[in-house]
Amino acid sequence: MKRYSAFAIAREAARYHSGWERAWRAPEPKSKYDVIIIGAGGHGLATAYHLGKNFGITDVAILEKGWLGGGNTGRNTTIIRSNYLQDPSAAIYEKSRSLYETMSQDLNYNVMFSPRGVMMLAQTQHEVRGYQRTAHANALQGVTTEFIGPKRVKELCPIIDIDGPRYPVLGALWQARGGTARHDAVAWGYARACSDMGMDVIQKCEVTAIRREGDKVVGVDTSKGPIDCAKLGIVVAGHSGDVANMAGFRLPIESVALQALVSEPIKPCMDVVVMANTVHGYMSQSDKGEMVIGGGTDGYNNYTQRGSFHHIEETVRALIETFPMISRLKMLRQWGGIVDVTGDRSPILSKTPVEGVFINCGWGTGGFKAIPGSGWAMAELMAKGRSPLTDEFSLDRFRAGKFIDESVAAGVAH
Repeated sequence: MKRYSAFAIAREAARYHSGWERAWRAPEPKSKYDVIIIGAGGHGLATAYHLGKNFGITDVAILEKGWLGGGNTGRNTTIIRSNYLQDPSAAIYEKSRSLYETMSQDLNYNVMFSPRGVMMLAQTQHEVRGYQRTAHANALQGVTTEFIGPKRVKELCPIIDIDGPRYPVLGALWQARGGTARHDAVAWGYARACSDMGMDVIQKCEVTAIRREGDKVVGVDTSKGPIDCAKLGIVVAGHSGDVANMAGFRLPIESVALQALVSEPIKPCMDVVVMANTVHGYMSQSDKGEMVIGGGTDGYNNYTQRGSFHHIEETVRALIETFPMISRLKMLRQWGGIVDVTGDRSPILSKTPVEGVFINCGWGTGGFKAIPGSGWAMAELMAKGRSPLTDEFSLDRFRAGKFIDESVAAGVAH
């Protein structure tokens, strides 16, 4: 596959861009693969990529029932951070954040990573204490964060009102090397790299059954016919419970919609990401000038991929308290994604009761920021049978009661 570069752009411009290749192949599935990954979102593609890059396993098929990156990978607010309290969480998210820094060079594809910084506002004394605790924990974990005061918050984000009517800003947990990336480009870059290694990315191929011989997986049935495999990775986010049922086991997760929206584009006014957990809203400005706004999950289980009025009302009302200027903006579009949520708001990366079947799910509302680290860890788990990054995230923790409770640690599950 030809490399992308400034010289390639100049060459193609001279011949009216007639020589560009497809970014990835569109093959028909073979009858058998060493590894099948169900789900061609960011996590599934990253798993396949690291199987090839780190372990030389390239006889891989990535099956997607819709279009590549059409699930949560293309439906999030693109925030990247690693300032988690619990050690296992900080390890995998920091691995992910560091991989994002070099992803464009590694994939030869511009994912538009922008380390603009992420601040999590402390608007109650409880949050002040909580974020100071997290800053100390991050120092021990080797994750660079700091707790900053209201004056520094105002300097970093001049449009913020630090003397809000209900919840004044008392400080913030600041991670200068956090930021955002272009979500579609992450999926496209991984797909291109996987295809270049000889893997098959197969879209419009729905898995309808998982075939077993005893307690061992032997293949899957799909809308394009049966496919055999030696190992199977389930990486389907909000549909994890359904696919796990096909394999014959249950998962301790719930599926719920998470909504987001963007405003009409305006001139640059905000070059950081701000998360206000007390009022429950977060916002950044995209490269196109849109204000990207998100909040909490719906209060009931569902598989809806669209927005609702009550979410606009609750989230925008909360953010207007902190950013009064956005009250004058019009909404451009709104959408939803189906997130998979565990009881402790931490992911599951684990072997399963079925030999040869591995599961990667439960990322809840924090999936995009974890894509490269999740793929690295899942690939190691599938190739070697264990990974230091996944040891604490196994299914066994729910049986043993060894929860990694990030909902309590963060005050909000992001």
